[in-house]
Order: sequence, then structure tokens, then C-alpha cells
Amino acid sequence: MPKVATSLKDTAFLNAALEGLELQKSRIEGQIQQVRALLRGRVGKPAAAGAAPKPARKRRVLSAAARRRIAMAQKKRWAEYRKQKAAAA
Repeated sequence: MPKVATSLKDTAFLNAALEGLELQKSRIEGQIQQVRALLRGRVGKPAAAGAAPKPARKRRVLSAAARRRIAMAQKKRWAEYRKQKAAAA
């Protein structure tokens, strides 16, 4: 935070500055709420205060055999891609 010069110690000036900052803060908080509502797809509805986020979806567990089949299929696709690329060149 910047240092306050000794000439700015006037309480009326500081009170006016505080009012202005609080006004800006409330305006910005309102805009933040609007953006959050847009992100949730609920335009026009106020965001629920203290609403807990949805829990993350559980990841599927693949067996070793399934991972091996996926890897082999990917290797087969890449081999076919390289074969077509070599034939075109």
C-alpha cells in the first residue's frame, strides 16, 4: 500500500475517499455477481449466497487389460497414419 503523505491527514478528505472507495467496491461486487450468474447460466437470478460447488465427478478406473487394449489401438492408428504419410511422399 502506498505511503500516505502527512498533508493527507485531513479527516474530511479521508472520509470522502473512503466513501468513494466503498461505492466502487459495491459496484464491482455487483458486477462480479452478474458475471458469476452468467457463468452458471442463470441470468436474472441472484447467485445463492454460500452455495457449495458441485463435487467433482469420480474418475473411471480402467483395468490394466483395458489400458493395454487402448494403447494397442492407438499404436495401430499411428502406424496406419505413418504408412499413409509415407505412401503419399
